[in-house]
Order: sequence, then C-alpha cells, then structure tokens
Amino acid sequence: MSTPIMQTATPFDFIAGPDKEKLVAAFKGKSLNALRTPALIVDRAVFRKNCELMHENALQWGDIFRAHVKSHKTAEGTRMQLVTGKHKTDAIVVSTVMEAYGIVRSGLVADGTVKDILYGLPVALNKVQDLSSLWDEIEPHGAVVRLLVDHPDQVKFLEAFGKSRVQPRQWSVFIKVDCGSKRAGLVANTPAFQELLQVAFSSLAISVHGFYTHGSKSYASTSASEASYHLTAELDAVNTAAGVALEFLKNNPNLAAPSKPFVIAAGSTPSAHVATAEARAQIKAHLNGILEIHAGNYPLLDLQQVNTSLVDQRRVAQRVLATVVSCYPGRGKDGTDEALCDAGAIAMSKDTGPRPGFGEVLGKPWSLGRVSQEHGVLTQIGTVEKAGDKLQVGDMVEIVGQHACLILAAYPWYYVVDSDADSKGAAVEDVWVPWRGW
Repeated sequence: MSTPIMQTATPFDFIAGPDKEKLVAAFKGKSLNALRTPALIVDRAVFRKNCELMHENALQWGDIFRAHVKSHKTAEGTRMQLVTGKHKTDAIVVSTVMEAYGIVRSGLVADGTVKDILYGLPVALNKVQDLSSLWDEIEPHGAVVRLLVDHPDQVKFLEAFGKSRVQPRQWSVFIKVDCGSKRAGLVANTPAFQELLQVAFSSLAISVHGFYTHGSKSYASTSASEASYHLTAELDAVNTAAGVALEFLKNNPNLAAPSKPFVIAAGSTPSAHVATAEARAQIKAHLNGILEIHAGNYPLLDLQQVNTSLVDQRRVAQRVLATVVSCYPGRGKDGTDEALCDAGAIAMSKDTGPRPGFGEVLGKPWSLGRVSQEHGVLTQIGTVEKAGDKLQVGDMVEIVGQHACLILAAYPWYYVVDSDADSKGAAVEDVWVPWRGW
C-alpha cells in the first residue's frame, strides 16, 4: 500500500441491462426454432429440481447452506436457490459487487429473501467504500455484508478506512483458507497464517466470523468416493484453521475471542452432492465450530459436472441453441463429416474438461470439436447410423457446454423454458436478464 488507494463505485445505473418486460412480451410463447442464435436456454423445471435436491443434500451435512449466485446472476434464479418447497436459506455468495447490488435492487433484501451477503473474493481495497455503501443500504433490513480476507494489508486498510468515517464500523469477515488448490487463501499452520491471525484478532475494524475454503480440486472427481475425499480435504483445511485460531486465542488471552463459535465453510458443487448425514455424524465430534456448506454451479450443471458421475445429463438445466451454417462431408478424421455452427468461443467459452471438445450436441452423435471467436466446428462422434443424425445447413442444434458459469456470462438474456409446463419445454415461458459487469 505504498500509493493512495482510490475508491471506485459500481456502475449499476449505467448497466441497466435489457428490459425484461419488453423481452417477455416479444418472446413468451415462441417456439425455440423462432429464436435468433446462438441463444442460451434454461429449463426452469430442471433448475428448480436441482435446487431442491441440493437443499436436501446440503442440509444433511451442514448447519448452514450458502448459495453462490455467480453462475446465473439473476433475481429469479437466486430466489429458486434460496427458497424451495421444504427448505429455505437466506445466505448467499456473490463473485462481483455488481451481483450484490443486483440482489439489493431486485428487492430480494427488502422482502427478507436475502439477509447475508458474502463478497466471495478477498476484498479489493478500491471497493471498500462501495461495499460500505452497500452495507448502509441493506442494514435497515437487518441484512449484513461479509468479506473475505487473506492478507494483513486488507485488514490494515479496513482499519484506515474506518478511521475516515464519522461512525467506525466493524466488518464481519471470513479468513480465506487454501485447501490445496493454490487459488486464494492461506494454509493453516504457516507463518503467514499466524501473522494474519495476529493482525485480525488485534483489529477493532473486523470480527472473524469464520474460515472459508472452496474446493476446486473436486471438479476432477469421477466418482462419489473421490468427491467425498475432496470434501473431507476441504473440511479438514478449514477445521484445522479454526483449531489453530482457537489455540492462538488461548495462548493470547489479551485478545478478545469471538462471542459465537466460528463458522467453518467448505464446499463446491461436486463435494456438496456427496454430503450425507452419515458423513456429518462421523466428524461432528471433531468440529471447531458451526458447519456451513456452499455451492453455485448446481442449478445449471454442465459437462464438467456430468463427468464427475454424480449427476447425469438429464439434470443439466442449460444448453446453447445454435444453427448449422455449413456442412463439410468427409472432411473430418477418418472421412467423417464436419459442420459449421454459429456458436463459437464466446458463445461456449474455451473451457475444456475430461470429455473432449467444447460441448456435446443433444440427441445427435456430434461434438463441438473446435471453436473460433464466433463459430464452432461440429465433429462426428462415431458413425451416423440414422438419417436424423446427419446435419444439414439450417438445422438447429442444442449444445451442452463444458462450464455453464462461463457460458452464461456471454449472454445478455436467457430464454427460459419449462419441461413441466404444457409446452414440455418447447416454447419460451420467461426471460431472465442477468447482472453484468463487476
């Protein structure tokens, strides 16, 4: 922090997004083949069922379930994640401040649906004023903003910021823990972690709410046992961190200990899918706090998640509708056919996974084998046995991509269908407009 940190503001009012009412008026009731492509399709019925299943799973395992909203970034999707027929949570994670403002401006805080917002990135110093303004906006509704920290300078800046206010405030923070992925956070039982504990528990600007980790390694799972292993590793990392903190406080009685137990937060979509009451019972006696589990991709799912074997393709709630614009008989490997479609790297992202290619065509033996910016090359998988399996210019195809979170980020709105409605998912029922920007 050798130079002054200039504060910035979320440009929410400048990025209003498309008008939902006009979109619904224009597209509701239309068949999918009437849509301009590439188009992002969400099946509301599948999305809803995935949310219900995750609530049931997560609540077997944890005391608290915190839903990450970064995959879809919509008010409608957030409400489905938080409130199901049997279960409810009011805690969320956001990946951008824009998402947090979107939640607030959508009325989800005012109506009590959301009461706990965690900004899921170690706090950027130039966003502190913005986050403080957000807190001012939601505090009258009994809601709270929480932060992540993983460096002493973040805490020191929060202290300096507090001194600039007429009424200093104390931020509720999770300390971010690295469970082996080396993305963000610190490993417990290291000098850097001890230094952060010293700064954090000595500070009046923050209150340590708990310890948080995200298990990105779980995405490599190919079985329930592998996912369970990763969940255990995630939990062990944050539970160890909480234990180290308790020992640190015991050895430093001059520092004020939290009035409530630490929250021990772990999870990801693959590991949350294997959380069970039996596994919870085995670890309950060893917990150094209250268990919280979080996940975000689960309402939508994608090929990466299908590859874990924990879900099948029937549970994938999103796909990209694309149009075949040209065909190339015999051009592919071993004389197979290829075709060109209007969904490329921006429409599908360049994320890959254990399965080859950038996506798979639903109901046909074709894969999105190669992508350029605005077009993709469809390649045959095996031999085309039925006449309907052959692609022709003008055909529309539905492609399930590798990573839903990045795919959805390209689209200004999503066409929502419902496989439980009378249309059986063949017509647009609603349009969701996501929050864009940072």
